Amino acid sequence: MKTLFFLCTMLAGAAHAAPYIPQDGKAVIEQLPRRADATQSALRSLRAQLSSNPQDLALATSLAQRYIALSRSETDPRYLGYAQAALAPWWQLAAPPAPVRLLRATILQSTHHFPAALQDLDAVIAQQPANAQAWLTRATVLTVQGNYDQATASCARLSGLSTQLVTVTCIASVAGMTGRAAKSEQLLNLTLQRSAGTAPELEHWALSLLAEMAARRGDAALAEARFKQALAQDPRDSYLLGAYSDFLLNQKRPLEVLKLVQDQQRIDALLLRQALALQMAPGQQAALKAATAELAARFHAAMQRGDTVHQREQARFALALQRDIRGALLLAQQNWAIQKEVADMRVLLEAAVAARDQAAAKPVLDWIAAHQVEDVALTALARKAGAL
Repeated sequence: MKTLFFLCTMLAGAAHAAPYIPQDGKAVIEQLPRRADATQSALRSLRAQLSSNPQDLALATSLAQRYIALSRSETDPRYLGYAQAALAPWWQLAAPPAPVRLLRATILQSTHHFPAALQDLDAVIAQQPANAQAWLTRATVLTVQGNYDQATASCARLSGLSTQLVTVTCIASVAGMTGRAAKSEQLLNLTLQRSAGTAPELEHWALSLLAEMAARRGDAALAEARFKQALAQDPRDSYLLGAYSDFLLNQKRPLEVLKLVQDQQRIDALLLRQALALQMAPGQQAALKAATAELAARFHAAMQRGDTVHQREQARFALALQRDIRGALLLAQQNWAIQKEVADMRVLLEAAVAARDQAAAKPVLDWIAAHQVEDVALTALARKAGAL
C-alpha cells in the first residue's frame, strides 16, 4: 500500500545484503553518497549539532524526519536506524513527547511492528485529536492489518484536518478491499483533477494509487498511462517501480521490466522482479542464476537476523524461483498472519494452488468473499483455488 512519504514508510522492498566478497578487485560494490551532496552535508551538520546537545527535542525530531524520508526515497533501512538513534534519549520512554511518539510509530510501522505502532498512534491522538499525520498513519496500519472499518473511520477523521485530496486518497486506499473500488477511483480521479497546485508528493501518491486501481480492475491501457505519468514525476520511487514491474510481468513483458529495474539491484524487491523477468525472458540463464543466488543469500541473512519484514517477497521467491512449494506456502501463511494486502492474498493463493492445498487457501478465499476484495487477477486465482 502506497502512503504519503512524510507520514509513514514501508520496508517491503528494503535492501538487506548478505556478506559479499567480490571476485574482481575492480568490482563496484556500492555507490556511496558523495560527501559534497547537499542532503548528506545537511545531515552531517545536524548530526554534529545533535551530538553537542542530544536532548534538543526539535533538532532530534527534525533529523529523524529527514532520515525517515531518506529511508523511503533510498529504500535503505539503515536510515531508520539513524532516525531511531537520533531519538535515543526518548526511545525507551513509556510516554515520550508526542512528536517523538509519532516518529517512533512511523519507524515501528515500517518494520511491521503494527501493534506497538498503533499503541503509540492512539496515545498521540489522545493528546492531539487534530493530528492529521497520526490519523493517516493509523489508517495505513489498520488497512494492512485488514481492519477496514476502523481504517475508513480514521480516514474520515482527516476531513477538516487536511486537504480533500488527502482524505479521498486515504479512503480510496481502503475502498478496493471493501467492494467500493469503482466509485472511489472515480472520486479520487475527479478530486485530483480539481486539486491543481497541490504538493507534488501528494499528487504523486494519488496518481500512483489510481494506477494500481486501474490495474486491479483490468484496465491495462489506463493503468499503464498512469504508471508512466507517476514515474515521470519520481523515477526513483522504489514502491512504484515494483508495482509497475508487477504490472508488466502480468502482461508478459519481461524485457521492459529488465530495463525498468536496471541499476536497482541493491533493493531486494526490485532484484526479485529482475529475477522473475530474467526467468521469463529467453537466453538469460546465467543472469538468472546469479540473481537467484544473490536473493537466496539476502533472504538467508534476513532469517538469521530474525527479520520477517520480507516474508511476502521471500514466499514469492521460494515459489517462483526455488520451486519450493511447501516452503513458500509456510512463508505465505506466516506473512498472512501479519498483513492482509492484495499481494499477500495473491502469494498465499498461488502457493496453495501449487501445493493443491485447499485448506491453506480457505482463509484467503473466505476473506475475499467476506470483504468483497476487488482485483481481476486475484479473482481468477481464487477460482483456481476454489476448484482444488
